[in-house]
Amino acid sequence: MFTPKYPPRDTAPTAIVPPSTTDTTPVPSPAPVPVSNRPTVQLTPGSALALAAGGGAVVLVVGAVLVSLLLAVAITGVSVAVVAVVLRLLVNDMHKGR
Repeated sequence: MFTPKYPPRDTAPTAIVPPSTTDTTPVPSPAPVPVSNRPTVQLTPGSALALAAGGGAVVLVVGAVLVSLLLAVAITGVSVAVVAVVLRLLVNDMHKGR
């Protein structure tokens, strides 16, 4: 039941044909490489400088956004901790009957 069932082996004879040295079949030539009609992009020193400045600006903006999000999470966490301490003090005062 759990043993694997393999298909039967092929019964066709396998013949190994040695390659002939007088083979006259033509060898196909490699396919030609298509030439693109699109112009290549060439960076001048001014455009490379503009590209680097744009990339730096993007990095600075993304960094500022991430830092502000982290700061917002930190301020929220501190405020929640302060509220928890105040509520704990109020509950303790209520239980003591003051």
